[in-house]
Amino acid sequence: PEERRRRVAPLPAAEAAEESLLRGIFEIGKRSCDVVLSARRLRWSPILPESPAGDSSMILQAQEEIMEMKDVFSVKLKRRRFAGQKKGGTLLGITIFKCLNKGGNKLTDCAIHLNNLSEDHCYLWFRHLKEILNGFQNRPKSLKVFVNPSSHKREATRVYYEQVAPLFKLADIKTDVTVTEYEGHALSILKECELQAFDGVVCVGGDGSVSEVAHGLLLKAQIDAGKGTAYIQKPVRAPIPLGVIPAGTANILAHTLYGIKHAVTATLHIVMGHIQPVDVCTFSTPKKLLRFGFSAMFGFGARTLALAEKHRWMPSDQRKDFAFIKTLADLKPEECELSFLPVQIPQEDSHVDNRNTLLYLGSKDQWHKIQGHFLNVSIMAIPCLCSMAPRGLAPNTRLNNGSMALIVVQNTSRKEFIKHLKRYASVKNQFNFPFVETYTVQEVKVQPRLKCGLDTKENTDLYAASSEGDYPWNIDGDLMKEASEVHIQVHPQLINLYGVNTDDLENSQATCNCI
Repeated sequence: PEERRRRVAPLPAAEAAEESLLRGIFEIGKRSCDVVLSARRLRWSPILPESPAGDSSMILQAQEEIMEMKDVFSVKLKRRRFAGQKKGGTLLGITIFKCLNKGGNKLTDCAIHLNNLSEDHCYLWFRHLKEILNGFQNRPKSLKVFVNPSSHKREATRVYYEQVAPLFKLADIKTDVTVTEYEGHALSILKECELQAFDGVVCVGGDGSVSEVAHGLLLKAQIDAGKGTAYIQKPVRAPIPLGVIPAGTANILAHTLYGIKHAVTATLHIVMGHIQPVDVCTFSTPKKLLRFGFSAMFGFGARTLALAEKHRWMPSDQRKDFAFIKTLADLKPEECELSFLPVQIPQEDSHVDNRNTLLYLGSKDQWHKIQGHFLNVSIMAIPCLCSMAPRGLAPNTRLNNGSMALIVVQNTSRKEFIKHLKRYASVKNQFNFPFVETYTVQEVKVQPRLKCGLDTKENTDLYAASSEGDYPWNIDGDLMKEASEVHIQVHPQLINLYGVNTDDLENSQATCNCI
């Protein structure tokens, strides 16, 4: 009896996954192949004629090829149809579509054709392949899509319908598409949307569009949880993931998630269900929640954006270049008080080399204050990679380490400030200046000091807001104006984004011979 029990004991999971489900013959690349399917892999090798002389070179030619099923995102029956024929046709075999990493963080799709004229044979294999694909977790079946037609060079609509939608259709993903008509359109829809009807939300646009959708998704989560939208101390997580298709100028979030601005790569991460938990910040006044976001700038970065927004009539690139140069020419510091709660690190980690980031070993809940004149203040929960800053605007932070980078640029000469800015585009340390300080923090409070009696020679475009008591903020590329103290708090892994950590991308290279 003991021997019988051992004989019928279930296989371990790894062995069960390798157990053959089907074995058959298909023509692949004009060669007859012996094909074996398991839950984990599809393997095939050419069927070669026997060699009477036992030629070893023939054996080498029959090397087995392997495709991991986790890389497959679609299976279709292959048919020959006449011109104009939409249904039916002569069955030729099965086509398998897989995701391929081409290096440089770029993903693409490739097709492998398994040819066999037997309908029974093909339908049997097709059913088994579909069952395996349906068993993968996190792969969306239904998506709510927002397309911002005004992003960058108005290319978002073309990007979606030419590059993104065909892959969603190929993967049998149903979509509900909204082409936004005005700023705040996506937010208003999300606040009323029944999110349980979808597996994820996708935004096709720039950083401002993505920020609006992320804010709307999290705001809807608070409403559904009965928390309201006033001051939220402990927000609940977003119920479904957010996908980002880059179609803007900087595309900081897309670069940070995928390591590249590439619509097909972003789409395939969504199709494959690659999930990355990401930290999110709340931006609040003492009385109300302003918005959810990933990063913010106060000072130079915000004033540049504010000036660019006033010149919307200019082409995108020209507008931003003009605003940058003009703000730099009229460079002036902001007088404010910064209060921050540093991240506490264990004593045993205190030997870590953090020459450019100040970490604290002090008591918990010990707030620190800095008062002075600052050219720029950045608060970032993610590294903020982009083509202009390949190492990131905040390279010392991560997507989900539960902390923010506080980067403070003290008042200095225009020449020194330009040197600091140029460092972002190079491999040199942009923080290695005596007037730049960085901190790893959990919370930050920014209290501007109202300028009284402004010099009439000061630029009215840049500083009119300050004289009225409203200070510009750049939150994820969106302009926000606020007069009172702004409290920024990081919330660990508050949202799931479709994508993978860029630290892991280069280590996941794959090869495939697409036939």
